[in-house]
Amino acid sequence: MPLHNLFSAIPPPVKDELSNILVDDQHIRIERIVSHGHASPPGFWYDQEEAEWVIVLKGRALLAIEGDAPPVALAAGDYLNIPPHCRHRVEWTDPETDTVWLAVFYH
Repeated sequence: MPLHNLFSAIPPPVKDELSNILVDDQHIRIERIVSHGHASPPGFWYDQEEAEWVIVLKGRALLAIEGDAPPVALAAGDYLNIPPHCRHRVEWTDPETDTVWLAVFYH
């Protein structure tokens, strides 16, 4: 069984967020997401069929939840459980360092 590290193979900052699927089966999907000053496009909201448990492992971010104000500030170790169809968006990620997320999508 190969050993992997969530902080390895992170390229220098690129135009788009980096997303790697680590586990994917019919009940759960686990992704590593790397942001570096990225945010959701203006007017875009995630509206997902599945629930999402997300944690910031490194860096900082602001996550907007529709109907809530102000956006939620996340730092290393902070996590949220986002129910299905809870519209949300990434308002900001730290432009000075990588923000590494671990997202678990489940039904």
